[in-house]
Amino acid sequence: MNAIVALCHFCELHGPRTLFCTEVLHSPLPQGAGSGDISGQNEQAEEEEGGIQMSSRIRSHSPAEGASADSSSPGPKKSDMCEASGCRSLAGGHPGYVSHDKETSIKYVSHQHPNHPQLFSIVRQACVRSLSCEVCPGREGPIFFGDEQHGFVFSHTFFIKDSLARGFQRWYSIITIMMDRIYLINSWPFLLGKIRGIIDELQGKALKVFEAEQYGCPQRAQRMNTAFTPFLHQRNGNAARSLTSLTNDENLWACLHTSFAWLLKACGSRLTEKLLEGAPTEDTLVQMEKLADLKEESEGWDGSEEEEKPSSQPEVVEGQELSKCSPETSLMPDCNSWNVAHRRLSVFRSLRHMRQVLGASAFRMLAWHVLMGNQVIWKARDVDLVQSAFDVLRTMLPIGCVRIIPYSDQYEEAYRCNFLGLSPHVQIPPHILSSEFAVLVEVRAATRSSLYPTLFDDEQSLNKYEFVVTSGSPVAADRVGPTILNKIEAALTNQNLSVDVVDQCLVCLKEEWMNKVKVLFKFTKVDSRPKEDTQKLLSILGAAEEDNVKLLKFWMTGLSKTYKSHLMSTVRSPTSSESRN
Repeated sequence: MNAIVALCHFCELHGPRTLFCTEVLHSPLPQGAGSGDISGQNEQAEEEEGGIQMSSRIRSHSPAEGASADSSSPGPKKSDMCEASGCRSLAGGHPGYVSHDKETSIKYVSHQHPNHPQLFSIVRQACVRSLSCEVCPGREGPIFFGDEQHGFVFSHTFFIKDSLARGFQRWYSIITIMMDRIYLINSWPFLLGKIRGIIDELQGKALKVFEAEQYGCPQRAQRMNTAFTPFLHQRNGNAARSLTSLTNDENLWACLHTSFAWLLKACGSRLTEKLLEGAPTEDTLVQMEKLADLKEESEGWDGSEEEEKPSSQPEVVEGQELSKCSPETSLMPDCNSWNVAHRRLSVFRSLRHMRQVLGASAFRMLAWHVLMGNQVIWKARDVDLVQSAFDVLRTMLPIGCVRIIPYSDQYEEAYRCNFLGLSPHVQIPPHILSSEFAVLVEVRAATRSSLYPTLFDDEQSLNKYEFVVTSGSPVAADRVGPTILNKIEAALTNQNLSVDVVDQCLVCLKEEWMNKVKVLFKFTKVDSRPKEDTQKLLSILGAAEEDNVKLLKFWMTGLSKTYKSHLMSTVRSPTSSESRN
């Protein structure tokens, strides 16, 4: 975690002072923390807390390095320091403490002040605010403050018992400073618990010293018997004692270093950043609803081992690929395995491949009918071919708009499916053949073997087929068509885009137009706006053309039930509250 943890003290002579701070270094150590080990101080302490292991090693400079570092330090002058080290944690020649995190190669460095002037200013300002104006009621407890320029601060103020201090206690604070406000707020419970534990330990040690001193020489009675002395003269002769003296712990700063270093390490490990892809798409919601419906159906089965009677009509699949292969097959496991086998033997590999095979004009007519919601009929002997064609064409539509009967021995009405596969001998009603709301693709044996180039292996090539696309309302070549169709064709003709990139373009285009469908649905179905306002909205959405309007109305049928119910509930709630008032 990129933060600084510091221990601050309010001195009666000099005001708020920073005693000890620990910071994170991702780069080589600064000049104030050397790299040479003194032979007499090469003790290595191992600490394991919360599953995190760190090695803390006391580092030191040569006397010349220590002197230069001390002279160039941005800390306060010696004249501003208490004579009894009340405002100082480490000795003048002490370089600080360094801990190495072996997992991340991060160093945690502790000293009295940050060596960087900007960091020193930030910590200094946070120290002053934590012990002056930014305090909670009772002057003891946690508080949050800060801004974007000087960072955000979690501060916990507390008192330490001191038999020689005014009021028998001295004021301290532990602050955590970082620039990420959200991260620091989310870490509040963790920081509060761990810092409260450090404070309790310090207060416990100081209380024992205070009670021992009071038992040996009670200060309250002595002060009552002492003649009155002006406060200014009295406090000049009673400088603050160091925290090591108050707690009677010579290893206090080393212990604080390990505690602060572990705090930074643990707080940074408990919260991780994750890439959020936003709200679920309509296709995801529809898939979840379909899975929920299948689960309810499976739970409703009585578990009898008797096989169901064959259905007279093939099963319609809405937004899914589970379906019946023929009128004689009705068990879902068989359909599932049939579908997997057909997917493996698919002939059409992508929309670009289909466009190359059918031709630009035939593909545009077919794609126009698909996007408009008209019935798409394929007549062929090869079931694999029909299934692969539907698998490719359905990628242009939202899942909720897809209703497929992969293969049937009889014609099915358009209200039951918009993708229908038929065997060649099935008779299609004449009014369907002449209808402008249907398109027929007949797969015939090719008259010449070289009619289409060989794109794949011989067994999967389309050389042996001839595709005839007809409709009662053929799409004129000069017709503008829906906007999304033009964008799809532009992506397919762009050879710089791979098939995977084109697939992602389709996803983005579908989501863009589904957002327009949502706006139109709320505007017309929920708010019941007049036609004039609806036309203005369509102009704003860039969908005022006739084909775009038809497409939006068809795609509106693919909205998920979750979205519709949520929208209706949010719209009705203000009305119900107003009626109550």
